[in-house]
Amino acid sequence: MFESITKRSFRFNLLLALGLLVVTGILFFALLGVITRHNEILTVPDVRHKNVREAILLLEKAGFEADVRDSIYIDSLKPLTVWEQQPETGAQVKVGRTIYLTINKVVPPMVAMPDLEGLTFRSAEMTLHSRRLNVGDTIYKPDFATNTVLQQLLNGKTIKPGKMIPEGSNITLVLSSGTGSIENPVPDLVGLTYLEAREILNASNLILGTALIDAGVTDTANAFVTKQVPARRNSLGDLNLVRAGESIDIWLGPVKPVKDTARVPKGDTTRE
Repeated sequence: MFESITKRSFRFNLLLALGLLVVTGILFFALLGVITRHNEILTVPDVRHKNVREAILLLEKAGFEADVRDSIYIDSLKPLTVWEQQPETGAQVKVGRTIYLTINKVVPPMVAMPDLEGLTFRSAEMTLHSRRLNVGDTIYKPDFATNTVLQQLLNGKTIKPGKMIPEGSNITLVLSSGTGSIENPVPDLVGLTYLEAREILNASNLILGTALIDAGVTDTANAFVTKQVPARRNSLGDLNLVRAGESIDIWLGPVKPVKDTARVPKGDTTRE
């Protein structure tokens, strides 16, 4: 056969080769639609909020491929749940198209707790959201700096800035409600220990301002209040008044002072 081909003229062989090439091309383009499934279009189903295994089975059954492309953490979503899909629900695509899935993580990532004290509520809220943390309860406490954060709590306990906590945690904010509108007598702190004075101030919704400590004090917690500003009484012997949220400065010494009771009216023994 090879000898018969080689004995034919070059022109004949060239025409034969061109003919075979044309026939091959016609067959290729005729079968191209079948090979690529050109006219087979499907609608992408909605697999969001489904478990990733269920989503993959659903997509494969519908004629698609599925691939987990990324992961995210959302505390309100069950672990391994599909959060996002590409192409999106309802898109018209070819059979066999790969649908990329973003799923919810099993273990939340850890983030550093920011320092919110002194920030306004709005700034604190934005800071928490930037770290993927949530605002939990809000508690109001009298203080002169209205609507600023006084404390940050996690599960009822103070949380220090920089501590690593799970993403999605709910942070309780203690906010300032401003000073109160009602004036009350200044509590008498002189003669109390530092810890006792703090308890009295907290119970009266007052703030401990500056605490000046005498050089002889070795144990601050058990040091005695020797002076306070404002004092319980003024120079005329009348009671000084303060509003909730205002501050009182104290001086601490190692020895309990002897109080001058000569200027105290009879019956005034109340510590407020």
